[in-house]
Amino acid sequence: MDVITSHENADFDCLGAMVAARRFYPDAVLVFSGARERNLREFFVKSTVYAYGFRRLRDIDLQAVTRLILVDVRQADRIGPFGEVARRPGVVVHVYDHHPEAHNALHAEREVIEPVGSTVTVFCHLFQQQGIVPTPDEATLMMLGLYEDTGSLLYSSTCERDYQAAAFLLRHGANLNMVADFLTQELTSGQIALLNELIQNCRPIDVDGVVVMLTHASTDQYIGDLATLAHKLKEMENYDALVMAVRMGDRVFMVGRSRIPEVDVGEVLRKFGGGGHGYAASATVKEMPLPQVLERLQAIVRSSVRPHGLASRLMSSPARTVDVCATLSEARQLLVRTGISGAPVVEKVGTLVGVVDRPTIERALEHGLTDLTVEEVMAREFATATPDTSLQQLQELIVGQNQRLVPILRDGVLAGVVSRTDLLRHMVDDVGELAGGEDDLLRHEAALKRRQLGRMIRSELPQRLVSTLHHLGEVAAELGLHAYLVGGFVRDLVLRRANFDVDLVVEGDGIAFAEAFARRYDCRVRSHHKFATAVLIFPDGFKIDIASARTEYYAQPAALPTVEHASIKLDLYRRDFTINALAVRLDSRHFGELLDFFGGLRDLRERAVRVLHSLSFIEDPTRVFRAIRFEQRLGFHIGTQTEYLLRNAVRRGFLGRLGGPRLFNELSAILSEADPLPAVRRMAELDLLRYLHPRLTFGETTSALFREIGRSLNWFDLLYTGETRRAWLVYLLGLSEALGPEDTADMCRHLGMSPKDLEVMTRQARRGRFLLRRLEPFEPPRRKLRPSEIRKALDGLALEVLLYLVARAETDAARQSLSQYLTRWREVQPHLRGNDLQRLGLPPGPIYKQVFTDLLARRLDGDIQNRSQAEAYVRSRYLHQSRQ
Repeated sequence: MDVITSHENADFDCLGAMVAARRFYPDAVLVFSGARERNLREFFVKSTVYAYGFRRLRDIDLQAVTRLILVDVRQADRIGPFGEVARRPGVVVHVYDHHPEAHNALHAEREVIEPVGSTVTVFCHLFQQQGIVPTPDEATLMMLGLYEDTGSLLYSSTCERDYQAAAFLLRHGANLNMVADFLTQELTSGQIALLNELIQNCRPIDVDGVVVMLTHASTDQYIGDLATLAHKLKEMENYDALVMAVRMGDRVFMVGRSRIPEVDVGEVLRKFGGGGHGYAASATVKEMPLPQVLERLQAIVRSSVRPHGLASRLMSSPARTVDVCATLSEARQLLVRTGISGAPVVEKVGTLVGVVDRPTIERALEHGLTDLTVEEVMAREFATATPDTSLQQLQELIVGQNQRLVPILRDGVLAGVVSRTDLLRHMVDDVGELAGGEDDLLRHEAALKRRQLGRMIRSELPQRLVSTLHHLGEVAAELGLHAYLVGGFVRDLVLRRANFDVDLVVEGDGIAFAEAFARRYDCRVRSHHKFATAVLIFPDGFKIDIASARTEYYAQPAALPTVEHASIKLDLYRRDFTINALAVRLDSRHFGELLDFFGGLRDLRERAVRVLHSLSFIEDPTRVFRAIRFEQRLGFHIGTQTEYLLRNAVRRGFLGRLGGPRLFNELSAILSEADPLPAVRRMAELDLLRYLHPRLTFGETTSALFREIGRSLNWFDLLYTGETRRAWLVYLLGLSEALGPEDTADMCRHLGMSPKDLEVMTRQARRGRFLLRRLEPFEPPRRKLRPSEIRKALDGLALEVLLYLVARAETDAARQSLSQYLTRWREVQPHLRGNDLQRLGLPPGPIYKQVFTDLLARRLDGDIQNRSQAEAYVRSRYLHQSRQ
């Protein structure tokens, strides 16, 4: 007799695989080896699956079994009484499974084992190979198993073959409504009580930075579907790895789930006689009390977890080095301008010979030893590490041996450094807890520790952009480079704000990377070799900016920076604020990994704008304006210390050293915000407007005008004319209204504005204000201006001036005239053209201009309403005159 069976506590993957196996063994009997999960039991009650001839275990003569077909299992101790049958001489065993091999796996005559998300996927592949077509009912049963074991194709174990299997089943009639009905089940009261106890008993086990959550519970009654509770608990609390042990009567049932390669729960639970994958496993323990199970579990977890290669994650690479022959003054200058406290010392050939730190150099210089070289003060006895060195070992080197920095060697070659600050920041992040917030990433400490945004990238960004990011990471990995998303794109991704200005930083040659990507994918490259940057331009116009990782230092306050190639950490350190100093790695298996060296996530949670160091505003005073812009745009606040540094930079006059064009860039960015009023009000509060012009003020009158300008811009945008309006110029017209003509011109020249914009701000603005007074009915002349007069008066004014006048108008009559001009009158043309005048017999000449002006005015004023009337008017007025 042939028997098809599966493991105890069977689930839908067991059911689907057993039904599929029946197509290869049509005479076999379908039998469950033990209990079934609750969902599966309810399915048997509500469906017609009994039609497939499932038999009860007690009705089977085990001695009559000659061939045993196992699906979704290959361990004798997981198939109940069939375990003895499998070991009996003369019984042929066939296995179909997707689990990795365990130490106690049965050796079968036929084995079909594939590393996919479910056993159903294995059978779908066999069906396709042999041309077997499942019935719609079979396809539905198989889809239930596939969806359950892959978490509806969302588990990290899901592979391309699983998606192909789902497509195959859907093509052959799988009923997704039935799948949804039976996989989405409400928890029972017993399960809810058990889940609550599991939540209360969660305790973390930290193994060199890798955290595994252990939890337990006890109940005297049997409660099924522990796998469902494990999945819910892991998703509710966003755990990377979870193992739970539940005592039910005289047995302890264990379930493990993991989403990280460092924790293989299959390996952990195999020590308890269980099995499964690295990401999902289970075990049942008999004759061992729960406390003993938990004690042993902790020991096994500590010995089984493979910790992160922490040195490779923390190190700055490439390392900033000091030449052994450099003077102490030269070494100090390097350390100060790069913002580091120490550096490895190398010979000219690049060989590591020592380490030196800033305190040592400072003490030597205080003693007047300016002629000494680095070689004479460097530490020659020092420890090194490799990229795979663990956190515990780094702690011993840096804290235990009081070594300020540890050089990291890869195959004997200097690959990077880990400093005391790097280790301290990692340790603080690792134990710090995050309060509740608006975003899932900011809500739980596990998300911060793992720094993984892969799921957020997939859920928040368009699929096409996600694919492009994966392609960028693949090209980087093939070239041996590290590629990172940086800056505002990452900040807004964490805040779940739309932002498609993608900035990419590459540790290495950014231009070479861009060119390699463009050769493979359909886009072109615009390179800027002077700045080591490039832009990828896709056929639809979408752009991605690419830069080589670089650092910068300032020779003096407010000067433009000097730029050098550097590591991603130093590249982020040069940025303005912590919230903009986040990076997401794209290459290889690190896709989605978030780098937060400077507490950017903390400041996003606290909704604070903070600088990275105390000299930030002194070195680059334009950051004062950027701090205000981000504070108001994001609804954040400037941190207390940061605001003190900002006010101090203003008080000491460092902003006065800025060139006008740099001020103008920051001002136009602020005035281009959706609502610049709060930012400009903040600028006035911080006494910044005087750097634009000493007489520039901002009061309630200007505030009211800004609000009207906002309404004017919104009104115009809703017209959908397709014209581009520069909001910053409209707001600047409003901001400068209180200045006289000469002061306005002085301000524009100071800001380095173009001659064309200078004319808009001065001559056109003055003309517009004069014309506006004529449009107001209470100003002379008291008669209402005709449309032709309004057209003549307003023609030639820039669009921004017109929108400013709309905002400045005080009466409905003036606003109506301006809106009519903008929407209708300025586009009106005469009914006739030059060839029409020739056809009517009017000789070409200077008179044509007079005719067109006359015809346009009469059309605008309604005196001429069509072409026929225009021709009649020309004949009576101009042809009659020409004949006379």
